[in-house]
Amino acid sequence: MMQTVILMVALVLLVLTLPGTIELLLLTFAAVLLPKRQLPNAEANAALPRLAVVMPAHNEASGIAACVANLNASLQLAPECQLVVIADNCSDNTAALAEAAGARVLVRHSESQRGKGFALDYAFKLLLAESFAGFIVVDADSRVDAEFVRRFQIAFAQGQQAVQCRYRIANPEASRRARLLYIAWLAFNELRLLGREKLGVSVGILGNGFALSRTVLEAVPYEAGSIAEDMEYHLRLVDAGYQVRFIDDVKVLSDAPNQSANAAVQRSRWEGGRFRLMAEHIPSLFVGVLQGKSRLLEPLAELLLLPLAFHVLLLLLTLVMPVAWLQIYALAALVLVAGHVLLAINIGGGGIADFKALATVPFYILWKLTLMPSLWRNARRNAQWQRTDREGL
Repeated sequence: MMQTVILMVALVLLVLTLPGTIELLLLTFAAVLLPKRQLPNAEANAALPRLAVVMPAHNEASGIAACVANLNASLQLAPECQLVVIADNCSDNTAALAEAAGARVLVRHSESQRGKGFALDYAFKLLLAESFAGFIVVDADSRVDAEFVRRFQIAFAQGQQAVQCRYRIANPEASRRARLLYIAWLAFNELRLLGREKLGVSVGILGNGFALSRTVLEAVPYEAGSIAEDMEYHLRLVDAGYQVRFIDDVKVLSDAPNQSANAAVQRSRWEGGRFRLMAEHIPSLFVGVLQGKSRLLEPLAELLLLPLAFHVLLLLLTLVMPVAWLQIYALAALVLVAGHVLLAINIGGGGIADFKALATVPFYILWKLTLMPSLWRNARRNAQWQRTDREGL
């Protein structure tokens, strides 16, 4: 009887971790071994398209002027483009400060539809009536490279319909938790996107530093109201036959919250929203794959890969199961995770501080476990979007 129970638990652990292990294996090896796919060259005499940089902002008075100034510096190299701030359900003077800093401002109020997805949908529907060829999304707590806007113009001139750039933590030195988040983002936001780009599949949307063409938004409106609206919209985009490409030569940066309470809000919102999407979309994605929609296979595999801390925790539980073949699998999968993270640090140009920070991973995993109640709340269908406060902003 005990042996049967052990075998059943072993099979459950295998089912929960194997798809994610295969996903990590494919993306890691693709990033390292496959050649980089080149975007087609734009026509020599092709005019660069006019784009709108769309910035959703909710109570960002403390930092909006600096963010607008940073984007305006990038817009100097793209004079036909425009920055548009959506002051969404603000109770402070975000709108006035953004306008004073040089941005065009749209003001939106809605008690029933609150959150970033609703703000973006509102802005896109208004701006599609104008002459913009595409739209770049930048969060109101971000900084971008000087060539940022122009690089997106070039991507659209090359015929791309949806693109995502690198998205990094700006302040990894702020705390050990910020350093670990920086490392996690190097893996999630860069290494995996590079692997997908080389495999020729859609790389995903990270919620910041992505752009969509007019054609895409007219075909697939940004009607995504969950707290993980970027992932939700990407699933609809891939289902409609569109592919997001990765441009890895510019980046957008955002500060990680330092205080534990603020970091907890951010992580529980992101990962709770992800768990909700897993529950809602994995069955339909699986059915779509069985129906021959091969383009849905990678998004399905990506959703089946749990957040890395939980994936590692399950692999550690698998490792202690008294089943020899399962222990071998778990050990190999843990080695793969370690290699994946080390390679992400290397590709991201990390240094000794990043490698030292890995020693604190067990404490980070324990901290993530304390977030389970809030993760559960954010995984519910009626979960509400909540702004993350960042110290110094």
